[in-house]
Amino acid sequence: MKIDPNNATDLSAQIAKAIRDEIIAGRLIVDQRLPSEAELAEQFDVSRSTVREALKRLAAQSLIRTQRGATGGAFVNRISFEEAYAQQITTSTLLLSMNAVSFETACEARFALERSCAALCARRRSAAHLAAMRAEIHRQAQPGLTDEAFCASDVSFHRALVDGAANPVLSYQLAGAVEAMQPLMNMITFTARDRARIIALHDRIANAAEAQEGAGIAAGLTALEEETQSLAAGVFAARAARSPQE
Repeated sequence: MKIDPNNATDLSAQIAKAIRDEIIAGRLIVDQRLPSEAELAEQFDVSRSTVREALKRLAAQSLIRTQRGATGGAFVNRISFEEAYAQQITTSTLLLSMNAVSFETACEARFALERSCAALCARRRSAAHLAAMRAEIHRQAQPGLTDEAFCASDVSFHRALVDGAANPVLSYQLAGAVEAMQPLMNMITFTARDRARIIALHDRIANAAEAQEGAGIAAGLTALEEETQSLAAGVFAARAARSPQE
């Protein structure tokens, strides 16, 4: 493992990348203990504080874990998809909230990704997944449900649909799309949307899932995408019309 001291990149970031590359390449295996801070400092010819910062970066990415005591130290972590969800959601939220991508682009990507689950969900969805979708549809139809609660239910509905594909890689990839993109989309469109229309589309998707019709699920998601894009276009147009007067 080497770093370039003449490189403008922060030394701790270089060390973190060097160790991460070793983990990815399989040269550092799960549960293997890393050299001590002193040993790493000597190996990279840097201060222990620089090494400590590099290890913090790796821990933040769930690539290593630290243990105290005589047998403690930093160890290569065993990452699960569930543990990685939070990072995926946080990254997607930051990208969207910082306007790194447009609403149209995010919406297009979000539904394209979810449609990739349609055929698998139709084949693999369990009674529990169907029950979860039906429960959220029922909840969404309750009078007096707040916008915040409706949005949370919307996310839960789509989470059940995605999980119905029973593919942890897809669930991980869609964590950001559903649990980051969906809430932000709801924040933009909630003032304009027709809840009854959204509920009807959710019911259409759930019916297709129950009938094990992948094409039907995909068609329902496409209709939902068109509805979302249309609502957003109306919201943005109204904002633009008000803007010169404000």
